[in-house]
Amino acid sequence: MMTLLELLIFAALVTLCVLRALIWVWWEPMKLERQLRRQGIKGPPYKLFHGSLKDNSAALMEAQSKPMKLSHSILPRVLPFIHQTVQNYGKLCIFWQGVTPRVIVADPELIKEILLNKSGDFYKIRPNPFVLLLITGVTTYDGEKWAKHRKIINPAFHLEKLKIMFPAFRICCKELISRWENLVLDGPLEIDVSPEFQRLTGDVISRTTFGSNYEEGRRIFQLQTEQARLVSQVIQSAYIPGYRLLPTKSNNRMKEIERESKALFEEMIKKREKDLKQGECQNDDLLSLLIDSNFKEVLEHGDSESVGLTIDEIIAECKLFYFGTGNDIFFAGVGNGLVRNASGVARAGEGRGLTSIWEKY
Repeated sequence: MMTLLELLIFAALVTLCVLRALIWVWWEPMKLERQLRRQGIKGPPYKLFHGSLKDNSAALMEAQSKPMKLSHSILPRVLPFIHQTVQNYGKLCIFWQGVTPRVIVADPELIKEILLNKSGDFYKIRPNPFVLLLITGVTTYDGEKWAKHRKIINPAFHLEKLKIMFPAFRICCKELISRWENLVLDGPLEIDVSPEFQRLTGDVISRTTFGSNYEEGRRIFQLQTEQARLVSQVIQSAYIPGYRLLPTKSNNRMKEIERESKALFEEMIKKREKDLKQGECQNDDLLSLLIDSNFKEVLEHGDSESVGLTIDEIIAECKLFYFGTGNDIFFAGVGNGLVRNASGVARAGEGRGLTSIWEKY
């Protein structure tokens, strides 16, 4: 049996844990909310533990349950809760990411002031640990590390370098159009273009990022798409410290995806580095351009831990190609032309002349 002293110590520890939990989920959020309101920054009231997460999920489900109007105003569809919060509380307001307040800045002049500020006062938010399975790299860094990564990555996105990738766009689009043409050989057919464009995006990103390693790139795209789905599910609830270490089904699957993706990335990166040293690298895809830029940085400033990117850092930047850069490059380059003309092919099979759009590339 426990002695009186042991019981007292145990009771004190339990009380301490309860107090710390109450401070975490109630006292600190309420104190921050009062301070923000005194500064004129308002938003939906804090709700115990979940904050605004449940309201956000409900608004998103409601928005996606209805057909979207043909309009460029996509914010009410993709971020309905944020849109409604700005409408209700103004262009400078807050919402609650669990127990943490997030300030929404929707005033263009204030956004400009924040982005151009060089004092170091504005740091990137600390993401949910699950999000780091998807997105790290330059978007999550600050200070000197951000500057180093941006300097090495930037040459890969010069306009002249991006023009080299137009043939990859053309190949992927022609394959899509040919597939649609075969589907409508027997007459008009309605096609759900959403999965078709997801597949097209994956093909384009795989070709432009990995070039000759196209098939491995497609596999990585499939893995990252699944990872995004799993992560989006778990971040709908407030993060409990240590939860990602629990052997749940989704946690185990996310770790498996991370291991397989990393192995594929490492194999391709090491092969490209070897080709570069032997003078066989073509520099016609993002991975080759990134490795070449990193190699030049190391040659110029010396081979040390503070110079250049490690393999893990290159992998992190490659993941960003999938979730941001890849889509931007494709749709900025050729995507708009295809979207404008897709409906004729999808509905009536009258788009056989569509392939001529890409001939100039």
